[in-house]
Amino acid sequence: MKQEENRSIEVLRKSVVNHNAVTPADHFERVVNLVRVLRSECPWDRKQTPESLAHLLLEESYELVHAIDTGDDPELKKELGDLFMHLCFQVLLADEAGKFTFVEVFEAICEKLISRHPHVFADTIAETEQDVLGNWEKLKMKEGRKSLLDGVPNAMSELLRAYRVQKKVAGVGFDWPVDEGVLDKLVEEIAELRNAKSKEEREEEFGDLLFTIVNYSRFIDTNPEDALRKATNKFMGRFRKVETSVLASGRPWQEFSLEDLDSFWNDAKKES
Repeated sequence: MKQEENRSIEVLRKSVVNHNAVTPADHFERVVNLVRVLRSECPWDRKQTPESLAHLLLEESYELVHAIDTGDDPELKKELGDLFMHLCFQVLLADEAGKFTFVEVFEAICEKLISRHPHVFADTIAETEQDVLGNWEKLKMKEGRKSLLDGVPNAMSELLRAYRVQKKVAGVGFDWPVDEGVLDKLVEEIAELRNAKSKEEREEEFGDLLFTIVNYSRFIDTNPEDALRKATNKFMGRFRKVETSVLASGRPWQEFSLEDLDSFWNDAKKES
């Protein structure tokens, strides 16, 4: 049995290296075979489990988003490949454990997308994006979910999780009628944060403030995760210019007053 497995892996190894891939299906098969060979022959790959790879899957997703943000197409191509490889790895691990196969994964996603798009594949009418989202949530409930909030991943960043929760409840009409109500709520939350006495109260009120800010992001059609990421990237770019100014002076940071650093910062703002 072991000899047969070794021969099979050797065949896969040769097919990966000396490939004649032409169609997307050929290339897909090559990637799957490559992961199979690594799983068999590489000590690191042999040790991996779905759990041990989970954080790497998240890291690859973040790197992919970074490539999109920076408009780096060559890097985007690489990061898409890395993410695809991790997805293949997860399916192969499940296949090894007898849980499900690639075919079952593809069948499941096709069946789900067809059933959740009755306005495309059946006679349901959905003329707006909101109609589509409303139908989507209703269909999920028919599939057996007990709550609209079932399926919101705990592993999401809390900013994105709050956004997802708010979009879900808004889909059934549980929402502010206009954005002015959210802005009034922001003013209220800031006042409550100012008046909070204990550390616990400040933390609670700060959380409420963040949650309300996320709520407002929906009314201006902005994903809060995207907005904060861009703001952070903008800050980092400007601060690097402040660093450049400090280094160019030849003086240590400690010799600069806050006013001096603010002057560098304002110069950096003018350049960006």
